[in-house]
Amino acid sequence: MTRIALPATIADAPQAAQPLLQAVEKQLGSVPNLFRLVATSPQALEGYLGLSGALGKGVLPAATRERIALAVAEVNGCDYCLSAHSYLGKNLARLDDAEIAANRKGGSNDAKADAAVRFAAKVAAARGHISDVDFAAVKSAGYSDAQIIEIVQHVALNSWTNFVNNVFQTEIDFPVVTSSAAA
Repeated sequence: MTRIALPATIADAPQAAQPLLQAVEKQLGSVPNLFRLVATSPQALEGYLGLSGALGKGVLPAATRERIALAVAEVNGCDYCLSAHSYLGKNLARLDDAEIAANRKGGSNDAKADAAVRFAAKVAAARGHISDVDFAAVKSAGYSDAQIIEIVQHVALNSWTNFVNNVFQTEIDFPVVTSSAAA
């Protein structure tokens, strides 16, 4: 059970959050619990949606973004995000079960994506304190400086949602997936 009350409907959310939640509902067809939780602070919701939207226009493919989200959620032991991104990875990014399993282990069955996911998992686990070898590996896989910055930003954004969901124990509203990481 979530540690704080979620707005039951968009109309129950703070007024400043209502148009943001309406946009989420229009885009996704529903308002997942994460968004309803974060709507408790309209400013936090606006910040999350703004950064997420900006990164969605970035140079990393949607499938790679989902792969990174899965790896980071596993590192951070976030069952909510593992559940959400397993669903999104399968249904929107068209990742198969073997790929999702590889992503959760910090890798990928796709050679180029593997470098990004491995790098993202190391950034998350080491809190950004990666080695020169780690940096050289992602560069040698063909990732540009801009792409590497986006990978790091995706780690940060996903870590934020992981922390929010772990702190508030957000009720999972996707098919449940459980982390093997120690939370």
